[in-house]
Amino acid sequence: MSINDDVDVVRERTAQDTEETAPLLQGAVLSRARGASFASSVFNLMNAIMGSGILGLAYAMASTGIVGFCILLVLVSSLAAYSIHLLLKLCDQTGINSYEDLGGKALRKPGKVLVGIAILIQNIGAMSSYLFILKSELPAAINSLLSADSPGNAWYEDGRLLLIIITLCVVLPLSLLPKIGFLGYTSSLAFLFMLYFAVVVVVKKWSIPCPLPHNITSLSGAFKISNSSDSECSPKLFVVSSKSAYAIPTMAFSFLCHTAVLPIYCELDRPTKARMQKVTNIGISLSFLLYFISALFGYLTFYAHVESELLLSYDAYLPRDIMVIAVRLAILLSVLLTVPLIHFPARKAAILMLFGGRAFSWLIHIAATLTILCVVLILAIFVPDIRNVFGVVGSTTSSCLLFVFPGIFYLKISRQPLRSFDSVGAALLVVFGVIMGVISFCVIVITWAKSS
Repeated sequence: MSINDDVDVVRERTAQDTEETAPLLQGAVLSRARGASFASSVFNLMNAIMGSGILGLAYAMASTGIVGFCILLVLVSSLAAYSIHLLLKLCDQTGINSYEDLGGKALRKPGKVLVGIAILIQNIGAMSSYLFILKSELPAAINSLLSADSPGNAWYEDGRLLLIIITLCVVLPLSLLPKIGFLGYTSSLAFLFMLYFAVVVVVKKWSIPCPLPHNITSLSGAFKISNSSDSECSPKLFVVSSKSAYAIPTMAFSFLCHTAVLPIYCELDRPTKARMQKVTNIGISLSFLLYFISALFGYLTFYAHVESELLLSYDAYLPRDIMVIAVRLAILLSVLLTVPLIHFPARKAAILMLFGGRAFSWLIHIAATLTILCVVLILAIFVPDIRNVFGVVGSTTSSCLLFVFPGIFYLKISRQPLRSFDSVGAALLVVFGVIMGVISFCVIVITWAKSS
Protein backbone atom coordinates (compact mmCIF):
# COMPACT_ATOMS: atom_id res chain seq x y z
CA MET A 1 0.00 0.00 0.00
CA SER A 2 1.36 3.42 -0.95
CA ILE A 3 1.85 6.35 1.39
CA ASN A 4 -1.02 8.21 -0.29
CA ASP A 5 -3.32 5.26 0.31
CA ASP A 6 -2.34 5.23 3.99
CA VAL A 7 -3.10 8.92 4.25
CA ASP A 8 -6.52 8.43 2.63
CA VAL A 9 -7.37 5.64 5.09
CA VAL A 10 -6.35 7.79 8.07
CA ARG A 11 -8.42 10.70 6.78
CA GLU A 12 -11.44 8.47 6.27
CA ARG A 13 -11.19 7.06 9.81
CA THR A 14 -10.67 10.52 11.27
CA ALA A 15 -13.75 11.82 9.46
CA GLN A 16 -15.83 8.94 10.83
CA ASP A 17 -14.53 9.41 14.38
CA THR A 18 -15.16 13.16 14.40
CA GLU A 19 -18.58 13.13 12.72
CA GLU A 20 -20.35 13.47 16.05
CA THR A 21 -18.16 16.40 17.11
CA ALA A 22 -17.93 18.28 13.81
CA PRO A 23 -19.78 21.59 13.48
CA LEU A 24 -23.14 21.10 11.77
CA LEU A 25 -23.00 24.41 9.91
CA GLN A 26 -19.32 24.90 9.28
CA GLY A 27 -19.54 28.07 7.22
CA ALA A 28 -21.80 29.81 9.68
CA VAL A 29 -19.66 28.73 12.62
CA LEU A 30 -16.43 30.05 11.14
CA SER A 31 -17.85 33.43 10.21
CA ARG A 32 -19.69 34.38 13.38
CA ALA A 33 -18.69 35.70 16.77
CA ARG A 34 -18.65 33.65 19.96
CA GLY A 35 -22.08 32.17 20.61
CA ALA A 36 -24.15 31.35 23.67
CA SER A 37 -22.52 29.27 26.41
CA PHE A 38 -23.42 25.64 27.11
CA ALA A 39 -25.21 26.52 30.38
CA SER A 40 -27.11 29.38 28.74
CA SER A 41 -28.26 27.02 25.98
CA VAL A 42 -29.43 24.44 28.53
CA PHE A 43 -31.44 27.10 30.39
CA ASN A 44 -32.95 28.38 27.14
CA LEU A 45 -33.97 24.85 26.15
CA MET A 46 -35.45 24.15 29.59
CA ASN A 47 -37.33 27.43 29.44
CA ALA A 48 -38.73 26.36 26.07
CA ILE A 49 -39.73 22.97 27.53
CA MET A 50 -41.15 24.11 30.85
CA GLY A 51 -43.91 26.61 31.43
CA SER A 52 -47.60 26.23 31.99
CA GLY A 53 -47.27 22.49 31.28
CA ILE A 54 -45.98 21.89 34.79
CA LEU A 55 -49.35 23.05 36.17
CA GLY A 56 -51.32 20.45 34.21
CA LEU A 57 -49.31 17.31 34.93
CA ALA A 58 -50.79 16.64 38.40
CA TYR A 59 -54.20 16.57 36.69
CA ALA A 60 -52.74 14.17 34.10
CA MET A 61 -51.54 11.88 36.91
CA ALA A 62 -54.98 11.91 38.50
CA SER A 63 -56.42 10.92 35.13
CA THR A 64 -54.01 8.04 34.45
CA GLY A 65 -52.78 6.83 37.86
CA ILE A 66 -49.24 6.94 39.21
CA VAL A 67 -47.86 3.94 37.29
CA GLY A 68 -49.71 4.86 34.11
CA PHE A 69 -48.43 8.42 34.37
CA CYS A 70 -44.83 7.28 34.91
CA ILE A 71 -44.95 4.99 31.88
CA LEU A 72 -46.37 7.74 29.67
CA LEU A 73 -43.97 10.39 31.00
CA VAL A 74 -40.91 8.20 30.37
CA LEU A 75 -42.24 7.27 26.93
CA VAL A 76 -42.99 10.83 25.81
CA SER A 77 -39.74 12.30 27.18
CA SER A 78 -37.66 9.52 25.59
CA LEU A 79 -39.38 9.97 22.24
CA ALA A 80 -38.86 13.73 22.50
CA ALA A 81 -35.10 13.26 23.00
CA TYR A 82 -34.97 10.70 20.19
CA SER A 83 -36.84 12.91 17.72
CA ILE A 84 -34.39 15.74 18.48
CA HIS A 85 -31.58 13.27 17.77
CA LEU A 86 -33.12 12.66 14.34
CA LEU A 87 -33.41 16.40 13.65
CA LEU A 88 -29.77 17.00 14.60
CA LYS A 89 -28.69 14.05 12.47
CA LEU A 90 -30.52 15.55 9.49
CA CYS A 91 -28.82 18.89 10.12
CA ASP A 92 -25.49 17.07 10.14
CA GLN A 93 -26.26 15.59 6.73
CA THR A 94 -27.79 18.61 5.01
CA GLY A 95 -26.34 21.70 6.73
CA ILE A 96 -29.90 23.05 7.17
CA ASN A 97 -30.46 25.05 10.34
CA SER A 98 -34.24 25.48 10.55
CA TYR A 99 -37.21 23.17 11.07
CA GLU A 100 -39.07 24.83 8.19
CA ASP A 101 -36.23 24.26 5.71
CA LEU A 102 -36.03 20.61 6.74
CA GLY A 103 -39.71 20.37 5.80
CA GLY A 104 -38.91 21.99 2.47
CA LYS A 105 -36.01 19.58 1.88
CA ALA A 106 -38.23 16.57 2.59
CA LEU A 107 -41.55 17.63 1.03
CA ARG A 108 -40.61 20.69 -1.03
CA LYS A 109 -42.69 23.87 -0.63
CA PRO A 110 -45.82 22.16 0.83
CA GLY A 111 -43.63 20.67 3.56
CA LYS A 112 -42.10 24.03 4.41
CA VAL A 113 -45.50 25.71 4.59
CA LEU A 114 -46.98 22.85 6.63
CA VAL A 115 -44.20 23.00 9.20
CA GLY A 116 -44.42 26.80 9.37
CA ILE A 117 -48.16 26.69 9.99
CA ALA A 118 -47.76 23.98 12.64
CA ILE A 119 -45.07 26.01 14.43
CA LEU A 120 -47.25 29.13 14.34
CA ILE A 121 -50.30 27.31 15.72
CA GLN A 122 -48.30 25.46 18.37
CA ASN A 123 -46.38 28.46 19.65
CA ILE A 124 -49.37 30.77 19.56
CA GLY A 125 -51.27 28.13 21.57
CA ALA A 126 -48.37 27.88 24.02
CA MET A 127 -48.09 31.64 24.48
CA SER A 128 -51.87 31.89 24.87
CA SER A 129 -51.83 29.32 27.67
CA TYR A 130 -49.00 31.18 29.41
CA LEU A 131 -50.81 34.50 29.19
CA PHE A 132 -54.01 32.76 30.32
CA ILE A 133 -52.22 31.84 33.53
CA LEU A 134 -51.17 35.46 33.99
CA LYS A 135 -54.74 36.60 33.43
CA SER A 136 -56.22 34.17 35.97
CA GLU A 137 -53.47 34.22 38.61
CA LEU A 138 -52.10 37.77 38.65
CA PRO A 139 -55.20 39.42 40.24
CA ALA A 140 -55.28 36.73 42.93
CA ALA A 141 -51.56 37.19 43.56
CA ILE A 142 -51.97 40.96 43.97
CA ASN A 143 -54.97 40.53 46.28
CA SER A 144 -53.04 38.07 48.43
CA LEU A 145 -50.33 40.68 48.97
CA LEU A 146 -52.86 43.32 50.05
CA SER A 147 -54.82 43.52 53.26
CA ALA A 148 -58.14 41.71 53.53
CA ASP A 149 -60.08 45.00 53.91
CA SER A 150 -58.80 46.47 50.63
CA PRO A 151 -61.56 47.94 48.43
CA GLY A 152 -63.11 45.65 45.85
CA ASN A 153 -63.47 46.17 42.11
CA ALA A 154 -60.06 47.85 41.85
CA TRP A 155 -58.36 48.12 38.47
CA TYR A 156 -55.73 45.53 39.42
CA GLU A 157 -58.48 42.94 39.89
CA ASP A 158 -59.20 42.98 36.17
CA GLY A 159 -57.04 40.20 34.73
CA ARG A 160 -57.56 41.37 31.14
CA LEU A 161 -56.32 44.89 31.88
CA LEU A 162 -53.29 43.54 33.77
CA LEU A 163 -52.56 41.18 30.90
CA ILE A 164 -52.46 44.04 28.39
CA ILE A 165 -50.19 46.11 30.65
CA ILE A 166 -47.78 43.22 31.27
CA THR A 167 -47.64 42.40 27.56
CA LEU A 168 -46.81 45.96 26.56
CA CYS A 169 -44.30 46.61 29.35
CA VAL A 170 -42.46 43.28 29.61
CA VAL A 171 -43.32 40.74 26.90
CA LEU A 172 -43.11 43.12 23.94
CA PRO A 173 -39.64 44.57 24.72
CA LEU A 174 -38.16 41.10 25.30
CA SER A 175 -39.85 39.72 22.18
CA LEU A 176 -38.31 42.45 20.05
CA LEU A 177 -34.76 41.21 20.81
CA PRO A 178 -33.24 39.95 17.55
CA LYS A 179 -31.37 36.92 18.96
CA ILE A 180 -32.60 34.09 21.17
CA GLY A 181 -29.24 33.91 23.00
CA PHE A 182 -30.00 37.24 24.69
CA LEU A 183 -32.68 35.46 26.74
CA GLY A 184 -30.22 33.11 28.50
CA TYR A 185 -30.20 35.12 31.74
CA THR A 186 -33.98 35.35 31.94
CA SER A 187 -34.20 31.61 31.22
CA SER A 188 -31.93 30.81 34.18
CA LEU A 189 -34.23 32.85 36.43
CA ALA A 190 -37.25 31.00 35.05
CA PHE A 191 -35.62 27.66 35.92
CA LEU A 192 -35.00 28.78 39.51
CA PHE A 193 -38.64 29.81 39.80
CA MET A 194 -39.77 26.37 38.56
CA LEU A 195 -37.42 24.69 41.02
CA TYR A 196 -38.95 26.69 43.86
CA PHE A 197 -42.42 25.67 42.67
CA ALA A 198 -41.49 21.97 42.90
CA VAL A 199 -40.06 22.45 46.40
CA VAL A 200 -43.23 24.17 47.64
CA VAL A 201 -45.48 21.46 46.17
CA VAL A 202 -43.48 18.86 48.09
CA VAL A 203 -43.54 20.83 51.36
CA LYS A 204 -47.28 21.60 51.20
CA LYS A 205 -48.16 17.92 50.84
CA TRP A 206 -48.12 17.75 54.65
CA SER A 207 -50.00 21.04 55.20
CA ILE A 208 -53.37 19.90 53.81
CA PRO A 209 -55.05 16.92 55.53
CA CYS A 210 -56.81 14.11 53.76
CA PRO A 211 -59.75 13.62 53.30
CA LEU A 212 -59.72 17.15 51.97
CA PRO A 213 -61.22 19.83 54.23
CA HIS A 214 -63.89 22.27 53.11
CA ASN A 215 -65.93 25.19 54.47
CA ILE A 216 -62.84 27.05 55.66
CA THR A 217 -63.78 30.24 57.50
CA SER A 218 -60.29 31.65 57.94
CA LEU A 219 -56.68 30.68 57.49
CA SER A 220 -56.16 30.07 61.19
CA GLY A 221 -59.62 28.67 61.84
CA ALA A 222 -60.41 24.99 62.27
CA PHE A 223 -61.12 22.84 59.24
CA LYS A 224 -64.45 21.12 58.93
CA ILE A 225 -63.42 17.70 57.70
CA SER A 226 -65.65 16.03 55.14
CA ASN A 227 -67.30 12.68 55.84
CA SER A 228 -65.57 11.04 52.88
CA SER A 229 -63.93 7.70 53.50
CA ASP A 230 -60.18 7.25 53.59
CA SER A 231 -60.38 5.59 50.17
CA GLU A 232 -60.13 9.09 48.73
CA CYS A 233 -56.63 9.24 50.18
CA SER A 234 -55.43 6.08 48.48
CA PRO A 235 -53.44 6.82 45.32
CA LYS A 236 -54.58 5.03 42.18
CA LEU A 237 -51.94 3.14 40.23
CA PHE A 238 -53.91 2.92 36.97
CA VAL A 239 -56.89 5.01 35.87
CA VAL A 240 -58.69 4.78 32.53
CA SER A 241 -61.46 7.27 31.76
CA SER A 242 -62.42 9.94 29.24
CA LYS A 243 -60.18 12.34 31.17
CA SER A 244 -57.20 10.13 30.37
CA ALA A 245 -57.37 11.47 26.82
CA TYR A 246 -55.84 14.72 28.10
CA ALA A 247 -52.75 12.96 29.49
CA ILE A 248 -50.83 12.32 26.26
CA PRO A 249 -51.47 15.75 24.69
CA THR A 250 -50.65 17.48 27.98
CA MET A 251 -47.34 15.63 28.19
CA ALA A 252 -46.61 16.25 24.52
CA PHE A 253 -47.30 19.93 25.09
CA SER A 254 -45.01 19.87 28.13
CA PHE A 255 -41.98 18.35 26.34
CA LEU A 256 -42.23 20.11 23.00
CA CYS A 257 -39.12 22.23 22.46
CA HIS A 258 -38.35 21.24 18.88
CA THR A 259 -39.20 24.62 17.40
CA ALA A 260 -36.52 26.22 19.60
CA VAL A 261 -33.84 23.49 19.31
CA LEU A 262 -32.37 24.62 16.00
CA PRO A 263 -32.38 28.36 16.81
CA ILE A 264 -30.63 27.54 20.11
CA TYR A 265 -28.16 25.34 18.25
CA CYS A 266 -27.38 28.09 15.73
CA GLU A 267 -26.27 30.40 18.55
CA LEU A 268 -24.47 27.72 20.62
CA ASP A 269 -20.77 28.33 21.13
CA ARG A 270 -18.71 25.65 19.30
CA PRO A 271 -21.84 23.91 17.94
CA THR A 272 -21.52 20.20 17.20
CA LYS A 273 -24.07 17.41 17.07
CA ALA A 274 -22.66 15.77 20.20
CA ARG A 275 -22.56 19.07 22.09
CA MET A 276 -26.14 19.98 21.16
CA GLN A 277 -27.31 16.47 22.04
CA LYS A 278 -25.80 16.92 25.51
CA VAL A 279 -27.70 20.21 25.85
CA THR A 280 -30.88 18.36 24.88
CA ASN A 281 -30.34 15.40 27.20
CA ILE A 282 -29.56 17.60 30.22
CA GLY A 283 -32.47 19.93 29.53
CA ILE A 284 -35.02 17.12 29.09
CA SER A 285 -33.67 15.17 32.10
CA LEU A 286 -33.90 18.14 34.48
CA SER A 287 -37.35 19.02 33.15
CA PHE A 288 -38.45 15.40 33.60
CA LEU A 289 -37.30 15.47 37.23
CA LEU A 290 -39.14 18.69 38.07
CA TYR A 291 -42.24 17.53 36.19
CA PHE A 292 -42.39 14.21 38.00
CA ILE A 293 -41.81 15.62 41.49
CA SER A 294 -44.40 18.40 41.14
CA ALA A 295 -46.97 16.08 39.52
CA LEU A 296 -46.52 13.31 42.10
CA PHE A 297 -46.78 15.49 45.20
CA GLY A 298 -49.50 17.64 43.67
CA TYR A 299 -51.54 14.50 43.06
CA LEU A 300 -50.80 13.07 46.52
CA THR A 301 -52.08 16.33 48.04
CA PHE A 302 -55.44 16.57 46.25
CA TYR A 303 -55.85 13.12 44.64
CA ALA A 304 -58.92 13.01 42.37
CA HIS A 305 -59.86 16.60 43.30
CA VAL A 306 -56.82 18.22 41.68
CA GLU A 307 -57.64 21.05 39.28
CA SER A 308 -56.48 21.17 35.66
CA GLU A 309 -54.33 24.10 36.81
CA LEU A 310 -52.57 22.99 40.01
CA LEU A 311 -52.26 26.41 41.67
CA LEU A 312 -56.05 26.79 41.75
CA SER A 313 -56.23 23.70 43.98
CA TYR A 314 -54.43 25.52 46.79
CA ASP A 315 -56.70 28.58 46.84
CA ALA A 316 -59.54 27.06 48.88
CA TYR A 317 -57.27 25.56 51.52
CA LEU A 318 -54.30 27.93 51.86
CA PRO A 319 -55.59 31.31 50.63
CA ARG A 320 -53.02 33.48 52.45
CA ASP A 321 -50.13 31.08 52.97
CA ILE A 322 -46.82 32.90 52.44
CA MET A 323 -45.17 30.07 50.53
CA VAL A 324 -48.16 29.64 48.23
CA ILE A 325 -48.23 33.38 47.55
CA ALA A 326 -44.51 33.32 46.78
CA VAL A 327 -44.78 30.29 44.50
CA ARG A 328 -47.66 31.90 42.64
CA LEU A 329 -45.49 34.94 41.97
CA ALA A 330 -42.57 32.68 40.99
CA ILE A 331 -44.69 30.77 38.47
CA LEU A 332 -46.08 34.00 37.06
CA LEU A 333 -42.58 35.40 36.57
CA SER A 334 -41.37 32.12 35.04
CA VAL A 335 -44.29 31.98 32.62
CA LEU A 336 -43.83 35.65 31.79
CA LEU A 337 -40.15 35.09 30.91
CA THR A 338 -41.01 32.05 28.79
CA VAL A 339 -43.34 33.89 26.41
CA PRO A 340 -40.59 35.84 24.54
CA LEU A 341 -38.58 32.62 24.08
CA ILE A 342 -41.57 30.82 22.54
CA HIS A 343 -42.35 33.89 20.45
CA PHE A 344 -38.97 33.73 18.68
CA PRO A 345 -39.60 30.56 16.55
CA ALA A 346 -43.19 31.65 15.84
CA ARG A 347 -41.99 34.95 14.40
CA LYS A 348 -39.20 33.19 12.52
CA ALA A 349 -41.69 30.77 10.93
CA ALA A 350 -44.03 33.59 9.91
CA ILE A 351 -41.24 35.62 8.32
CA LEU A 352 -39.81 32.58 6.48
CA MET A 353 -43.22 31.70 5.02
CA LEU A 354 -44.09 35.26 3.97
CA PHE A 355 -40.72 36.72 2.97
CA GLY A 356 -38.38 33.76 2.45
CA GLY A 357 -34.71 34.10 3.28
CA ARG A 358 -34.40 37.84 2.69
CA ALA A 359 -32.04 39.98 4.76
CA PHE A 360 -33.02 41.08 8.27
CA SER A 361 -35.42 44.03 8.36
CA TRP A 362 -36.45 45.83 11.52
CA LEU A 363 -39.76 46.82 9.90
CA ILE A 364 -40.72 43.20 9.15
CA HIS A 365 -39.35 42.10 12.54
CA ILE A 366 -41.47 44.61 14.48
CA ALA A 367 -44.60 44.09 12.36
CA ALA A 368 -44.46 40.30 12.79
CA THR A 369 -43.87 40.65 16.54
CA LEU A 370 -46.83 42.98 17.05
CA THR A 371 -49.18 40.88 14.90
CA ILE A 372 -48.41 37.62 16.70
CA LEU A 373 -48.70 39.22 20.15
CA CYS A 374 -52.10 40.71 19.23
CA VAL A 375 -53.41 37.28 18.20
CA VAL A 376 -52.04 35.70 21.37
CA LEU A 377 -53.65 38.39 23.54
CA ILE A 378 -57.07 37.83 21.95
CA LEU A 379 -56.87 34.08 22.53
CA ALA A 380 -55.65 34.49 26.11
CA ILE A 381 -58.51 36.83 26.97
CA PHE A 382 -61.31 34.68 25.54
CA VAL A 383 -60.20 31.05 26.22
CA PRO A 384 -62.28 29.89 29.23
CA ASP A 385 -60.21 26.88 30.40
CA ILE A 386 -56.50 26.15 30.11
CA ARG A 387 -57.29 22.46 29.64
CA ASN A 388 -58.90 23.30 26.29
CA VAL A 389 -55.61 24.76 25.08
CA PHE A 390 -53.63 21.74 26.31
CA GLY A 391 -56.05 19.28 24.73
CA VAL A 392 -56.49 20.77 21.27
CA VAL A 393 -52.96 22.05 20.72
CA GLY A 394 -51.34 19.00 22.29
CA SER A 395 -53.31 16.47 20.25
CA THR A 396 -52.66 18.21 16.91
CA THR A 397 -49.61 20.39 16.36
CA SER A 398 -47.62 19.09 19.34
CA SER A 399 -47.94 15.51 18.16
CA CYS A 400 -46.90 16.54 14.64
CA LEU A 401 -43.87 18.59 15.68
CA LEU A 402 -42.80 16.16 18.39
CA PHE A 403 -43.37 12.79 16.69
CA VAL A 404 -44.67 12.87 13.12
CA PHE A 405 -42.56 15.48 11.31
CA PRO A 406 -39.11 14.37 12.59
CA GLY A 407 -39.88 10.78 11.60
CA ILE A 408 -41.18 11.66 8.14
CA PHE A 409 -38.32 14.05 7.43
CA TYR A 410 -35.73 11.47 8.46
CA LEU A 411 -37.28 8.79 6.26
CA LYS A 412 -37.40 11.17 3.27
CA ILE A 413 -33.97 12.81 3.62
CA SER A 414 -31.70 10.26 5.31
CA ARG A 415 -29.53 7.99 3.19
CA GLN A 416 -29.78 5.18 5.74
CA PRO A 417 -31.39 1.86 4.66
CA LEU A 418 -34.98 1.35 5.75
CA ARG A 419 -33.99 -1.55 8.02
CA SER A 420 -31.47 0.52 9.98
CA PHE A 421 -32.16 1.29 13.63
CA ASP A 422 -32.91 5.01 13.13
CA SER A 423 -35.15 4.37 10.09
CA VAL A 424 -37.23 1.84 12.01
CA GLY A 425 -37.33 4.22 14.99
CA ALA A 426 -38.44 7.08 12.74
CA ALA A 427 -41.26 4.95 11.30
CA LEU A 428 -42.44 3.95 14.78
CA LEU A 429 -42.27 7.60 15.82
CA VAL A 430 -44.64 8.56 12.99
CA VAL A 431 -47.07 5.73 13.78
CA PHE A 432 -47.12 6.57 17.50
CA GLY A 433 -47.67 10.27 16.86
CA VAL A 434 -50.53 9.73 14.42
CA ILE A 435 -52.34 7.17 16.59
CA MET A 436 -52.00 9.16 19.81
CA GLY A 437 -52.93 12.46 18.15
CA VAL A 438 -56.04 11.11 16.43
CA ILE A 439 -57.32 9.14 19.42
CA SER A 440 -56.77 11.99 21.89
CA PHE A 441 -58.34 14.58 19.60
CA CYS A 442 -61.42 12.42 18.95
CA VAL A 443 -61.99 11.68 22.63
CA ILE A 444 -61.56 15.36 23.54
CA VAL A 445 -64.12 16.41 20.90
CA ILE A 446 -66.59 13.75 22.10
CA THR A 447 -66.11 14.88 25.72
CA TRP A 448 -66.79 18.49 24.79
CA ALA A 449 -69.89 17.48 22.84
CA LYS A 450 -71.30 15.59 25.83
CA SER A 451 -70.60 18.41 28.27
CA SER A 452 -72.12 21.13 26.07
